[in-house]
Amino acid sequence: MLKINQLDKFFGKKQVLHQISFEIKRGHIVGLIGANGAGKTTIMKAILGITAFDGDIQLDDQKITVDNHSALEHVGALIEYPGLYPYLTGREQLLLFANGPQRHERVNQTIEELHLAAYADVKTKKYSLGMRQKLGIALAFVNRPELVILDEPMNGLDPKATMALRQLIIRKRDEGTTFLISSHILSELQKVADDVIIIDQGRLIIDATMSELLKKSQTYFWIATDQDELAQKLLAEQGYVVSNEEQGLKISRSSISSINDLLKLLWRKDIVIKDIKETQGDLEKSLLDVLASTK
Repeated sequence: MLKINQLDKFFGKKQVLHQISFEIKRGHIVGLIGANGAGKTTIMKAILGITAFDGDIQLDDQKITVDNHSALEHVGALIEYPGLYPYLTGREQLLLFANGPQRHERVNQTIEELHLAAYADVKTKKYSLGMRQKLGIALAFVNRPELVILDEPMNGLDPKATMALRQLIIRKRDEGTTFLISSHILSELQKVADDVIIIDQGRLIIDATMSELLKKSQTYFWIATDQDELAQKLLAEQGYVVSNEEQGLKISRSSISSINDLLKLLWRKDIVIKDIKETQGDLEKSLLDVLASTK
């Protein structure tokens, strides 16, 4: 759906983006990850044609430039902080930006989806940070875009609002909407993103699926027993990489050739296994490992 090829960006003589190239598939949620100053927001602004750049950006085979925004007709975005008119209500702001037929119906539906009804008719100068953020997201959704670009959308949201937004994004994805999302809240990105793009100092480091990236991090089995100290000793003697943590025994997955053999070892010593689970890959750990490997 979106193709970025050899994207460069200069601020004066300083180059902040270096030959960035990637593609986004229709109906996917893509997480754009990197440290502060890595170039994430600049990439998003280039896609939206609001900052000059060198290179080629195409949306549905239509070229995007700072002078040609026709390809962006079906794109919604929230970049940095939402710009709101303080003396308009939330509903009035949405109506101002909504276009096409059935504007009022779409505004009402968006207010319902983002749970804005309690303050939709309050002037935005009275909004809290979280209320402003939710309205900014609503503005990105109101015209039912095919591509939604969100820069730090969870900023200022409480846990309940964050969960509701996550569920809405997944539901929209399932209906065919494509997302490019930048967020420092990696645990939330891990829950929604299909694909991941990692940027470091203006350079593309990783362009992969979420599952491919998570495989790069170490996974563990957690086992709780009635005799953790004895179990740790037995496992360590057999070559397992094991530590005794507050939640139980943490055993490196890479040191386990057969989980059945491990369990039999404990059973033979009459050790009762109370709980066992395998951790999934961790996005934060995977990211740190990837960045460390590039230094």
